Amino acid sequence: MRILLFTGKGGVGKSTVSAGTAAMSAARGLRTLVLSTDAAHSLADAFGLSDGLPGGSLGSEPVQVTEHLYVQHVDAQRRFEQSWAEVQGYLLSVLDTIGVDRIAAEELTVIPGAEEVFALLELRRTAVSGEWDTIVVDCAPTAETLRLLALPEALGWYLERILPVQRKMVKALKPMLTKAAGVPMPGDSVFDAMVRLHGELAEVRALLSGPEASVRIVLTPERVVLAEARRSWTTLSLYGYRVDGVVANRIFPAGGSDDWRAGWVKAQDDVLGDVEASFEGLPVWRSFYRPTEPVGVDDLREVAEAAYAGSGRIDPLAVPETAAPFRTETTGEVTIVHLALPGLAQWVARDQVQLGRNGDELAITVGSYRRLLTLPAALARMDVSGARVEGGELRVTFSRQTTNTESE
Repeated sequence: MRILLFTGKGGVGKSTVSAGTAAMSAARGLRTLVLSTDAAHSLADAFGLSDGLPGGSLGSEPVQVTEHLYVQHVDAQRRFEQSWAEVQGYLLSVLDTIGVDRIAAEELTVIPGAEEVFALLELRRTAVSGEWDTIVVDCAPTAETLRLLALPEALGWYLERILPVQRKMVKALKPMLTKAAGVPMPGDSVFDAMVRLHGELAEVRALLSGPEASVRIVLTPERVVLAEARRSWTTLSLYGYRVDGVVANRIFPAGGSDDWRAGWVKAQDDVLGDVEASFEGLPVWRSFYRPTEPVGVDDLREVAEAAYAGSGRIDPLAVPETAAPFRTETTGEVTIVHLALPGLAQWVARDQVQLGRNGDELAITVGSYRRLLTLPAALARMDVSGARVEGGELRVTFSRQTTNTESE
């Protein structure tokens, strides 16, 4: 199974490119699902679907658009009710005990970021079903996508470290706490629901950071958009996700005699040169403006095929050869951890890359982004003896004996 996630700044044409890629996959005879996690769903519009058309309106279940091609919008509310019901029920009982209005209580028991969490759970459910050869994900704009992909690890940290302690305390002190506080204490079913959530999010993390999954950045040839795309590449790598290519969309074709168009062609050519330099080592596919807006399966497939045709021998649906951002290298008593941070120098000063160690955790900060990396048992028993940013990656040296820390 191949999983492709498309992200980029809002308005760059992610839905068109992702839908076109899915249509191209289906045309090859691959059973393909294109899934939207963006709250502003636009896949139905891209495919020209509406109520009463083939498959009906898009919703929580895959709708067939054409042979081998299905489309789905994530129904966060439905997944919320399935995965959070036990926890919400307990929280509602607590709020009811202290006199909170039922409608207000239901609002208060919806966790911040719930839509992102349950979008991930729906993606996991779809992937493990075994029904699909290709899953294409039309993600939300960049900032929301980064938050989405950082969630499994962040919530996993809490659920692994805090939840077991809370569960033991509640079991030991439940009679006393219930009597003293006057509110019901959570039962095993509540904690079991949290444990299930942890396990499902861990599966999501393994799935999306695995070799069959990759992220593709969509951009338009504009300076502001390019700057955000550079940051995205670095940050996605920080969180351990592969980026396998860039799609430069909405390019003005050369030709024509009017000055306005010639000016745009020249400006875009300048930016496209910087795109090639900024994403060195990755394929940069180009998608040009067409005479009419691409709507419908055939138009979308043609857009994708035309864009990917310029990639030479690179198959845009093949499992990428891009190495995992995180790898280790051991020589004798020394192990070096390599974490790829491509494009780092283009937007972050060296002093904005920080490293901290707390037990079996490595805290890595890049600009305003932070990742808590849980170390394997073998590394957790070793000391950090050096760290440096070099060759587009963070290299952290571990040794069995403490030495003077080197940092650059």
